[in-house]
Amino acid sequence: MFHLLLAIIYLAFISLGLPDSLLGSAWPSMYPEFDVPVSYAGIISMIIAAGTIVSSLQSDRLTRRLGTGKVTALSVALTAAALAGFSVSGSFWMLCLWAIPYGLGAGSVDAALNNYVALHYKSWHMSWLHCMWGVGATLGPFIMSYALSGSAGWTGGYRYISVIQIVLTAVLFLSLPLWKRQDAGQAGADIEEPKALTLKEIIRIPGAKEVMICFFCYCALEQTAMLWAGSYLSLYKGMSAESAAGFAGTFFIGITAGRAISGFITMKLNDTQMIRLGQALIALGALALLLPGSYVLSLIGLSLVGLGCAPVYPCIIHSTPDHFGADKSQAVIGVQMASAYVGTCLMPPLFGLIANHISAGLLPVYLLLFLGLMVIMHEALTKKTAAHRKCIRQEKTAISL
Repeated sequence: MFHLLLAIIYLAFISLGLPDSLLGSAWPSMYPEFDVPVSYAGIISMIIAAGTIVSSLQSDRLTRRLGTGKVTALSVALTAAALAGFSVSGSFWMLCLWAIPYGLGAGSVDAALNNYVALHYKSWHMSWLHCMWGVGATLGPFIMSYALSGSAGWTGGYRYISVIQIVLTAVLFLSLPLWKRQDAGQAGADIEEPKALTLKEIIRIPGAKEVMICFFCYCALEQTAMLWAGSYLSLYKGMSAESAAGFAGTFFIGITAGRAISGFITMKLNDTQMIRLGQALIALGALALLLPGSYVLSLIGLSLVGLGCAPVYPCIIHSTPDHFGADKSQAVIGVQMASAYVGTCLMPPLFGLIANHISAGLLPVYLLLFLGLMVIMHEALTKKTAAHRKCIRQEKTAISL
């Protein structure tokens, strides 16, 4: 039963990735139909991100009340409904309306599943599960491309993904007894059930502010690299648009393959060591992008940045129960997810302004600035939470004496 539930969680992570890249691949076919500027994709993206932030902040309360299994099933059902809504939208304002449940469905399930895996499974499973997200994010554009190449169009692409999500929703509801059995097996003296924490209470936890900034910086770095690598290669390095698009894809290959490889390395290294290794690889990759020379250096640089990003996100999440305790991990992961989406939402557009008004060649410098702040915050997090755990142990010892 344990392995069957793990397989279902793997499927759920693939489903998390499926919708994430749909808008970008479908928008060139969508915006002329709605007679809106190409930039209006940003409006839909912002609405989705806002819904995701809200639901991430509420994930602790929802998960304590409903349980991880129900939150996951209901969130996927909400996403399926939103995708179906996209497929029948006849105007831009309808897309904006359906973007609300689109975002709300993503945040809670992301935080709930990440916390569940952090509590119940080893670090390598977290890496492989996030690799599954990459598989889903890669499959999404292929499914949309298949729909666009035929008579189904972009509406058919959204409809296909919606049907997949509906099937997964049915599987998740059928699997609810497995979640309950696993929770029952883990319940007991080790994990208490305190009340849900407010945002103010979470921020007061030692190390919470540091891990929030750490997540903000990581997602700002990752998403900026994803969005602007092609433009950097084309506008600054002088590649053709076609070659730049192909080279930019090495980042996605690096991050997906890196998470598959990281799963094996985590059997030897702990989460903190994996995060530091990832940060070192990102630094090497960004420095390689800075060096003048052949396109091969750019290819190596982007691959290294992707490989470096691979272990950071899953290992920070997996280490959350160790840093903050199992009783607070769901609340902390919720604000981590919210911080991540704020970074995703705000920082790539900011670099777009920098590229437009100064130079796209500043991309490696931009990545290094966020990397530097992330390193500082992660080291501060490690020291602060270790000191806090030591104080708690000393207090317990004093009480027992």
